[in-house]
Amino acid sequence: MRRSRRLSAALVLSTAAGLGLVVPAQPAAALTPPVAFTADDLPTWQTNGIVWALAEAHGTVFAGGTFSQVRPPEGKSGTAQNAVNFVALDAATGEPTSCALSFTVGSGTATVRALAVSPDKKTLYAGGYFGAVNGTPVSSLAAIDIATCTPRASFHPSVSATVRALAVTDDTVYLGGDFSTVGGSAHARYAAVDANSGAVKAFQADTDEPGRAVAVTPDGKNVILGGDFFTVNGADSHALAVVDATTGANVRTYPGFIETNSVVKSIDTDATGFYTGNEGTGGGVFDGRIALDLSTLNQRWRDTCLGATQAVKSYEGVLYSASHAHDCSSVGEFPDGRRHHLLAEPTTGTGKLGWFPDTNDGLGEGIGPRAMVVSQTSGNNYMWVGGEFTTVNGSPAQGLTRFAASPDTGAPTVPSVGAESVRPTEAHIRWRASLDTDDTRLTYKVYRNGGSTPVFTVDGDSVEWSRPQLSFTDKNVTAGSTYTYRVTATDGAGNTSALSSTATVTVPASAQKYAAKVLDDGASLYWRYDESTTPFVGDTSPGDQSGIHVGGPALRQTPAAVTGPSTAIGLNGSDQLIYGDRRTTVPSAYSIETWFKTTTDRGGKLVGFGNNTTRASSNYDKHVYMRNDGRLVFGVWTGTARTITSPAAYNDGAWHHVVATQGPSGMALYVDGTQAGTLAETNNQAYSGYWHVGGDNLNGWPSQPSSSYFAGQIDETAIYPSALSATQAQSHYALASAPADSVQTVRASADTYVNAGASGTNYGTSTSLAVRGSSAYETYLRFDLPTAPAGTALKSARLAVKTTTLSSAGSTDDISVRPVTGSWTEAGTAYTSRPTVSQTVVGTLSGAADVSTLYSAALDTSALAPALGGSYDLALTSTGTDALWLWSREAPAAENTPQLVLTFGAP
Repeated sequence: MRRSRRLSAALVLSTAAGLGLVVPAQPAAALTPPVAFTADDLPTWQTNGIVWALAEAHGTVFAGGTFSQVRPPEGKSGTAQNAVNFVALDAATGEPTSCALSFTVGSGTATVRALAVSPDKKTLYAGGYFGAVNGTPVSSLAAIDIATCTPRASFHPSVSATVRALAVTDDTVYLGGDFSTVGGSAHARYAAVDANSGAVKAFQADTDEPGRAVAVTPDGKNVILGGDFFTVNGADSHALAVVDATTGANVRTYPGFIETNSVVKSIDTDATGFYTGNEGTGGGVFDGRIALDLSTLNQRWRDTCLGATQAVKSYEGVLYSASHAHDCSSVGEFPDGRRHHLLAEPTTGTGKLGWFPDTNDGLGEGIGPRAMVVSQTSGNNYMWVGGEFTTVNGSPAQGLTRFAASPDTGAPTVPSVGAESVRPTEAHIRWRASLDTDDTRLTYKVYRNGGSTPVFTVDGDSVEWSRPQLSFTDKNVTAGSTYTYRVTATDGAGNTSALSSTATVTVPASAQKYAAKVLDDGASLYWRYDESTTPFVGDTSPGDQSGIHVGGPALRQTPAAVTGPSTAIGLNGSDQLIYGDRRTTVPSAYSIETWFKTTTDRGGKLVGFGNNTTRASSNYDKHVYMRNDGRLVFGVWTGTARTITSPAAYNDGAWHHVVATQGPSGMALYVDGTQAGTLAETNNQAYSGYWHVGGDNLNGWPSQPSSSYFAGQIDETAIYPSALSATQAQSHYALASAPADSVQTVRASADTYVNAGASGTNYGTSTSLAVRGSSAYETYLRFDLPTAPAGTALKSARLAVKTTTLSSAGSTDDISVRPVTGSWTEAGTAYTSRPTVSQTVVGTLSGAADVSTLYSAALDTSALAPALGGSYDLALTSTGTDALWLWSREAPAAENTPQLVLTFGAP
């Protein structure tokens, strides 16, 4: 509403979801290219303060900052060591080396703010605010002989204030910071000194505000300056400039290129470009990253994420960055929300890559990471990160951390899985894509009925802010049967998540009338709220637009709005809602549909579209909300609010159905199947965003309710890419109360088997059952049958059993299901006392040849119907010689036990 920011197209996530067909997985690399490092942090010695700068040489990483000690990683043995603002560490082990330097100052607080190594890797240069290194007098700039770990006494240019940035060539050290003189010569914030003697060079690049970053182009001809400044050598050039490496004269200025309330904090270069990390203060800032071509000095791309960038590092075609990015909606990625401290994107263009280790904000300014360096060793390559953080990937780690190129040891998160069946011909299995912090592409495998061989395999892409639903439609099902499904996720290195929790579904004997109609009318999002756990809300439609719970709403509320095996969701009206897990856009023609029940007098949003997820949207319309008086409002934004308001109130505690449509004929609102109003408005606000249920911003809308959150129950929410007709709205309302089939699953209350070869033995406590003709095994099952629900009759019945894991558990023989006519008990029956069995066959179990597999047999309902409300006994018999071994009711997993699946419906 009101402020229509033009958002770039949403990040396209490559997902593959099958509809009954197996899609072969593509070969996966250990890490999703071109990412070069895992997100698995390695044990690294810690500081007791802030690390501001990193450099490396010959497998050693140098860290400078404001700290006094280093200590072993959390949980590791060792003793803390004094380390005054500097520590040298082994890049491969993360442990301190024997090189110990102390940076001190006579008054104030000493700090090391910049480190750089000479091209020959022999000298380390340090800048900051300090007056001595190991007692050797210096003035905020020092040269250290790396081989001996000693300061060079002959190198002591006098710098009048803090040095914040360094860049080194074979013969020159370039420095930037707060100073006004170097070696007694006037140099405003930037200067150059001889790399050996420290003598001040003629280079003159004066700026009016502090220098924060400096880099030399690979050809050595130019120097890139970054900082707070507004002028360079008197010319207008805010925060960024390119100057001649010898004279300091301006080569390229950038007036108006970077917002006036933003600065450049970091610069890095590679063979083709240079890159800036930027920080802003206040509104309308630029906090992201810029890539510029070295050949033209023009912008290549700009990442406008919000959340100040402190460091950038280009490595093998990837720009790694340290920031606290919290809003990347302007580039089609995550909306305003939690902070992401470590990110990666290609140097050739924007779009976050699959590298998402994280820190917290930590000490000091609460910025998180501040410095990055790559150390290439003979055994591995490492990305080192320093800053003011105190945790990494959720575990304690202060000031320093590192990530290796290999091995990748982190497994993806466990998929959240649900399953349902709307029609008798198929079961729909859907799951929320897992998260792996260094692999965007994962391979998912679906297992049915506890089997060890997947029935479906598919690859899907996901990132932390977009974990789209993937799905599989199993068409190899039988009406009336119950199936279980579990899913795993595997990354390119072969790390596999644990099996998901079991999703169980019973295929109905006939279609669920309401749900089938919603799907037939083209719903592209359909949330039914039948989940028993948070946060995943499955999408029943082919659109795979799942949702995420916020605030822990009440699940599985009954009675639901629609008859049949369905539940609703309860919302508290203060902080609970559901938002879509996939950024989308809304076509010019669309429909919003939901059921609701409430007695609230504070109003709230039922369904709407907005540009944020967990935080209030700044663009929000195409919504249905309730006023305090219970009347409904359907509104869109066209530069002003355009609304339809229902004449009647609906906060009476009963279930109500609402459909809101917009298309070529304008807007229409239907309540309980009746048109409540129309408006000749075909326009609405265009932006990319997310569907919300139960809450989002309502500021400024007519009759704004007291609460933006809805208090009550919601059910059967659907979004359509078309305007439903009045006839369709009426049909949906009527079908909700149409009689629906109900399915009841009854587990065996007693079971045993008998063995002719051990005629006196009772097997009532065995976890398995057996059937064979010769030598004879027979199995007996007892079920306590329910009565038929009022107004219904038994429509179908199935016996479901599962073969054990015994290698010979399956049988190629037909197994007869017969009523037991004699008496028996689980604890007292043996072959010699076995009950008599009817010659009537009420069902046949065929083809149960695989191990650890669920099988079922359709039963004659005319035989079972008279026994409803009482117990009913069945025997499994065979005339063949191939034994069948089944799990009994004593099996460890309840899903493996013998069951009757009964379907009741209209007579």
